Amino acid sequence: MTKIAFIGLGNMGGGMAANQAKAGHEVLAFDLAAAAVEKAVAAGCRAAGTAAAAIKDADVVITMLPAGQHVRAVYAGEVLPNAKAGAILIDCSTIDVESARAVAAQVKAAGFRFADAPVSGGTAAAEAGTLAFMVGCDDADFPAVEAVIAPMSRVTIHAGAHGAGQAAKICNNMVLGASMIAVCEAFALAEKLGLDPERFFEISSKSSGQCWSLTSYCPWPGPVPTAPSNRNYEGGFATAMMLKDLKLAQEAAAKAGAATPLGAQAEGLYALFDRLGGGPKDFSAILEMFRGNGPPA
Repeated sequence: MTKIAFIGLGNMGGGMAANQAKAGHEVLAFDLAAAAVEKAVAAGCRAAGTAAAAIKDADVVITMLPAGQHVRAVYAGEVLPNAKAGAILIDCSTIDVESARAVAAQVKAAGFRFADAPVSGGTAAAEAGTLAFMVGCDDADFPAVEAVIAPMSRVTIHAGAHGAGQAAKICNNMVLGASMIAVCEAFALAEKLGLDPERFFEISSKSSGQCWSLTSYCPWPGPVPTAPSNRNYEGGFATAMMLKDLKLAQEAAAKAGAATPLGAQAEGLYALFDRLGGGPKDFSAILEMFRGNGPPA
């Protein structure tokens, strides 16, 4: 039985930790929010009183934290001082590439194997164990990392060296954010032109407008029963999280000297929707803004 320390049990981490427990691993779970720990315990994990206590004897340490500064702080103050020799350290947070590479350098200098392994799929996939993982790590370490990730994953892809997982994640989500805006604009326009939205879906899903944001995650209720649009845009991938990822993409683009005008426009539109109160709702709820409405109640 593998002993796993899981640090960070938010909307994504809680489901991920639960799937490790379902796979038969001993999961020591820690989060600053007591309610999150209680939920993890109900799903088969063991509560740890501190991060250090969870990490101390773990074979694997998985972190799922809000931002780069949190990952840097937890690795410097909790993970590296307490991890046992030979432990595999995996950060599944979505953070800036610079922080991922800085943490990787510290971890390797301390003699540990490390991977940045951000995820795609939202809360439903986290609970179902069907996330997509984008992994940045040394070639020799990937098989071991892939094996650890397996209970949480639908697909695990080696993106490249340290930091490549984060680069892949922010580029992927920039595509997702921009494509969802285009799909939402098209639905709003179809409605204004008197075209039945479901008929538009039927046509576009079989034409050149077909894309994941349309056919797998349709923002209009009805055509895709599993989409958050059928649950008043609850669950899924929150607008605030999409905005975070788009900001990371724009920061990376500025540092790299890359031109990303559509990414910048997408960031601005999600920032507006967030300011209007749409932050907690799934990012596809931005459809309501294009229809001239406020965020769903």
